[in-house]
Amino acid sequence: MQLPSWQDTKLGTMKRAALWLVHVVGVGNSFTKEQLRDAFPGVAQIDRRMRDLRDFGWKIDTNREDLTLDPNEQRFVTMGEPVWEPGKATKKTSPVSAAQRRELLAKDGYLCRSCGIPAGQPYNGTYETAQLDVARRLVSRTGSEPVVQLVTECNRCRVGGRELTVDLGSILDRIRRLPALEREILAGWVAADRRELSELESLWAVYRTLPAESRAAVEQALT
Repeated sequence: MQLPSWQDTKLGTMKRAALWLVHVVGVGNSFTKEQLRDAFPGVAQIDRRMRDLRDFGWKIDTNREDLTLDPNEQRFVTMGEPVWEPGKATKKTSPVSAAQRRELLAKDGYLCRSCGIPAGQPYNGTYETAQLDVARRLVSRTGSEPVVQLVTECNRCRVGGRELTVDLGSILDRIRRLPALEREILAGWVAADRRELSELESLWAVYRTLPAESRAAVEQALT
């Protein structure tokens, strides 16, 4: 089946952007923001329409997912739904309203539920500050179909968790198998909604972030 032309102005901007990726860029290849904007001169919010393709299974990496890319580059990794076909460009999830977002942020304590960082706080060792937003997490429940639940995550964790599915039944089974003392400790962390790392755990976490040369120095100090 022959694909429509990406230059067909009768198609919506998102559909044209998808076809441009297929016809011009090609799977596995990178492109720059300038190339995208040059291909769609005068088209408002072309960057946003390109990002919208991710809602339909298209995988388009930035330098946050692919460290080999420059900040102004993206890579077309995987084609998703053929959005130019009738009925394929309908979103499967409803947008999150401003009221829902405020309620969720308050419920989650205005913290990233994955790493615990608050909005506006710099990430360790960088000048980059955390931005909180709503992420969708697929949760698999015993005896029922997986459901999408909303969670607060920072910009870094949201990228890493896009394709993550949580098996709630497996988590509950693991909790039931815990020894009584460890279950009591976990219950305390859950009740307080926080966990203080021991000095040993804190050192381990920092060690894991060190470059190879510095990790070697730590290893030598321990021996």
